[in-house]
Amino acid sequence: MNHESHSQAIRLSIEIAVYLVLIFLIMAWCLQILSPFVSLLAWGAIIGIAIYPVFEKLRNKLGGKKKFAVLIVALIGLAVVIVPAWMFADSMVSGLKGFHDGTQTGEFHINPPSESVKDWPIIGERMFDAWAAASSNLESFLEEHHEQLQGAASFVVKKTAGVGVGILLFAASILVGAAFLANAESVKASLLRFCRRLAGDKGEQMLSITAQTIRSVTVGVLGIATIQAIGGGIGMYAVGIPATGVWTLAILILAIAQLPPWLILGPMIVYVFSYETTTVSLVFMVWSLIVSFADMVLKPLFLGRGVAVPMLVILLGAIGGMIMSGVMGLFVGAVILALGYTLFQWWLKIGEDEAGETNAPAEAATESAAPASTD
Repeated sequence: MNHESHSQAIRLSIEIAVYLVLIFLIMAWCLQILSPFVSLLAWGAIIGIAIYPVFEKLRNKLGGKKKFAVLIVALIGLAVVIVPAWMFADSMVSGLKGFHDGTQTGEFHINPPSESVKDWPIIGERMFDAWAAASSNLESFLEEHHEQLQGAASFVVKKTAGVGVGILLFAASILVGAAFLANAESVKASLLRFCRRLAGDKGEQMLSITAQTIRSVTVGVLGIATIQAIGGGIGMYAVGIPATGVWTLAILILAIAQLPPWLILGPMIVYVFSYETTTVSLVFMVWSLIVSFADMVLKPLFLGRGVAVPMLVILLGAIGGMIMSGVMGLFVGAVILALGYTLFQWWLKIGEDEAGETNAPAEAATESAAPASTD
């Protein structure tokens, strides 16, 4: 290589390095600008992918009028989020107001505990004493435990405020999802080009697995959790448990986190036995057991349905992602594990194909070298 060629190679290397640095700087800058909206965009994409089949059917029924279909989906989505949230807030405010007024006028009473409360493990005696004190003289009990109750109230207020912010963000995500649906064809084409750039001919299959996994998790995790929360809420409302909306929300959160609703409904059964008749208490217990263990029947039916990936892979991905990254991890974990499983299966198939191609010439050579049989 002469001096001129060497100089050109150095100049070309410097130009490539400068281009790469500029590209990475622009990408990093773009990510920094979008970082406050990553969660919003991700939830919008998940919502859009999850409800796209329903949106497509609605658009076809409306004669292909996409704008009307998008508007209807957005309004229904906002109603599904805002109406229960409004009812929950109204129930909580009314309950707190009624509790405050009742304690001021002396009309609010707590039923005394049954003797069976003493038999509860670890906390039985202390729970019985506190419960009995509150039922006999509520005003004195509140004054005696003022600091503890104030700390608990402060904690509840902070968590409720956090839930309120989450609901607003989710409502905004629904609008983002509606925007994605309004441009579904162009968004799908762009994602398909990106996946083909990554995986070549397998890109379309990767995109399909991602969409199917998100829909499967939506139905198999969030859908079942909603069913369990509604079922538990109906049971608690029927037997007159106070703050039913709060406990229903707690069941929903536990079910999404893949924890059994029994953690909420179990103490509620004990509480119902303390003041209701045996028949009503037994019916509520059976209903609570059905609600708590309904996911054992529903998950095999819905989770992984329509996805060319085993249900166990989807479930492990959802649970692991939930542990790592919260509710968003339900989808991210399931998608990543499903794609990883699919890539592993492709790798195994490639190895089997290569082994078959290698063995074929050897078998042919062995057959040609074998002496021909003579009659």
